[in-house]
Amino acid sequence: MTDAPRRDGVGAGSPSAPTVFFLSDSTGITAETLGNTLLTQFPGRPLERRTIPFITTVEQAHEVVATIDQLAANGPRPIIFSTTVGNDIRAVLSRSHGHFFDLFGAHIGQLEQALNASASGVPGQAHGVGDAARYQSRMAAVEYAIEHDDGQSVPALERAELILIAPSRCGKTPTTMYLALQHAILAANFPLVEEDFTSLALPKPLLPFVHKCFGLTSLPVRLSQIRQERRPGSNYASLGQCTYELRNAEDMYRVNQVPYVNSASMSVEEISATVLQRMQLHH
Repeated sequence: MTDAPRRDGVGAGSPSAPTVFFLSDSTGITAETLGNTLLTQFPGRPLERRTIPFITTVEQAHEVVATIDQLAANGPRPIIFSTTVGNDIRAVLSRSHGHFFDLFGAHIGQLEQALNASASGVPGQAHGVGDAARYQSRMAAVEYAIEHDDGQSVPALERAELILIAPSRCGKTPTTMYLALQHAILAANFPLVEEDFTSLALPKPLLPFVHKCFGLTSLPVRLSQIRQERRPGSNYASLGQCTYELRNAEDMYRVNQVPYVNSASMSVEEISATVLQRMQLHH
């Protein structure tokens, strides 16, 4: 696929598609996130994406510029999204023959004025250990999400800040993991299975924690497609079974006043943001 990120710094862009570089002195996650968010405003435009993280020396910056300039000489000018912090490295990168977008430097001066303080100039703060307590809380939340995946460790649900409930393959696990890693939320997930649909009552282990529950649902066709990849040709993956489970799950949510969202066309980031907002969770 042409929009898959590249992290190896090797290969040339297509002559007909500009190469987009995400450059960083850290992991590159911030450059990818901000740059790709801007690029969503240009749907259907073919692009080659390449991420080059950990540009920490001027020499490395010159090597990157050489790659960019070579592409610019043989095809469309590359587009560059940079979150490098060091002034010397940014100066080198900005002199490339690509379209350079400085996602940090453009605002640092304004922030220095607003805060009446000088920026530290230290790279890697966004995704490094940084605040040790915050980092430890995120790691503890990840461990909790793993231990409480798919209804494991039910006796410890009282520690949960959030319990995601849904039929199988509606997105519970990736959402709880994202909430843990990005927001340090203690999130458990609890699968709804065949026996849970004999009544509209919540499964017994959830009854004391209904105020922590949030439901996920999907579209029957979409859920059937996902389940077919896991168990092709099974009743579990059949359109009829998926329709039955989703209809009963939604009825259960409504009867028990459990908020829920249809995850069929949402990214894990969008699902997580919706859950945080509606459950009023924050760290």
